[in-house]
Amino acid sequence: MTEPNNGQVRVEPCAKRVRAYLGGHLAVDSVQPRLVWEHPYYPTYYLPAADVRGKLEPTGKTHHSRERGDGIEFDLVTEDVTAPGAAVSYPDSPVEELRGLVRVDFEAMDEWFEEDEPIYVHPRDPYTRVDILASSRHIRVELNGETLADSHSPRILFETGLPARYYLPLTDVRMELLRPSGTQTRCPYKGTAAYFSIRLGDTDHPDLVWIYRTPLPESQKIAGLACFYNEKLDIWIDGELQPRPVSKFS
Repeated sequence: MTEPNNGQVRVEPCAKRVRAYLGGHLAVDSVQPRLVWEHPYYPTYYLPAADVRGKLEPTGKTHHSRERGDGIEFDLVTEDVTAPGAAVSYPDSPVEELRGLVRVDFEAMDEWFEEDEPIYVHPRDPYTRVDILASSRHIRVELNGETLADSHSPRILFETGLPARYYLPLTDVRMELLRPSGTQTRCPYKGTAAYFSIRLGDTDHPDLVWIYRTPLPESQKIAGLACFYNEKLDIWIDGELQPRPVSKFS
């Protein structure tokens, strides 16, 4: 398997204790993890091989990366539970800091912890900041000329690398136009979001609105507020139509 070329690999030490569980058993326990940026969006944990508590069984498969070299794939086994192909090591990597480390697939584990707090989706990037600010700016949201929300009390969420997001009180949203879609996503900084589609006439516009009902503690200020994809809708701020931003969600 050849892994994609993601540019320069960056490796940094991390002072957090990191643990992962598989099948109720401790699979990883490290106080010397490394944060490795294999791509520009978020880091991955690499761990000293001695800190992998589960058994590493070679699968015979290799992973080739232009930046990291040839990787050896392992099944990760704890007691009677096996995570197939969940670990990779690069013993002869041209990136010297990766030698002797093991990458454990985040999704293959049941739970991950930084210190004693659970983390979700991927390790949190120390260079990503989330600021949530109360505002009195006038926010109006439209779709095909139909007003969906109109508010003078938004919470504006500023997250590194993403457009500003406008979280609005539900009392300022035309809730009769929203239909729960069943879609959920998870964010390592905000928690689990539930999505809504917008019904205009006989047409559903899927997953344009989301709400964090019980966000993570650092994002409590957006609890129960609705946010609209400004990449896909028209948003007016203080009477001025905003250009639709371009992002990975466009």
